Amino acid sequence: MKHIVFYSGGIGSWATAKRVIKEHGNENTILLFTDTLIEDTDLYRFIDETVKEMDVKFVRIEDGRTPWEVFKDVRYLGNSRLAQCSHILKQKTSEKWLKDNFKPEECILYLGIDWTEEHRTKAPRKHWHPYHVEFPMCKEPYVTKDEMLKELENLGIEQPRLYKMGFSHNNCGGFCVRAGQGHFANLLKQMPDLYKYHENKEEEMRKFLKKDVSILRRTRNGKRFNLTLKQLREELESNQTENVDMNDIGGCGCFVNFDKKINFI
Repeated sequence: MKHIVFYSGGIGSWATAKRVIKEHGNENTILLFTDTLIEDTDLYRFIDETVKEMDVKFVRIEDGRTPWEVFKDVRYLGNSRLAQCSHILKQKTSEKWLKDNFKPEECILYLGIDWTEEHRTKAPRKHWHPYHVEFPMCKEPYVTKDEMLKELENLGIEQPRLYKMGFSHNNCGGFCVRAGQGHFANLLKQMPDLYKYHENKEEEMRKFLKKDVSILRRTRNGKRFNLTLKQLREELESNQTENVDMNDIGGCGCFVNFDKKINFI
């Protein structure tokens, strides 16, 4: 039996891997990393150091496209309601690797959801069926994200730099179409050049689709309106922040949010 951890490069998947290895041994554990090709450079440093410390088999796979290339191919700009980048680059790519290498009875899958997100475990169990999925960080001892980061640093491994910049996850280089206004405001503050890159890509998609589309939305008087990254940047740069919801962080959910049912068999 092999124990396969979806290794995102985040602290939750790292803590999950540590528990799986402790229970089942590093010789029976595989860390599976699905690369979106827009990851932060420090994510690869983090993966290299942690894989070396755990002395475990590591597998890197990719679709070969970036999220922006996927959006163009499917002719749809991803957002919090529908993120085909997650489905194609993460879920579908992992599905193929699993089907090519293991039958459902030959492995167990592990996700880094912790006890504060236990309500999110139902969808992965359903959608990865007939593969069995477990969530070690939902079990005792219950630990916080800060405690996970402290444990990492006790091993002499520096935490991913995106956490230090105030991002809630270490995926897609600080970018995520499921993220909210507050997340993108932080991206503009921390990495303005990268923000401008994604802003330009969004503008390209608007022209390509010839539609008024955007990643973000804004609600006023019960009605929802498009909010482009260009508009958000202009408001932030002019200090017109009264309509910017800084608490709207959103979050990465590539292996827990499913926009389309995955058929394994």
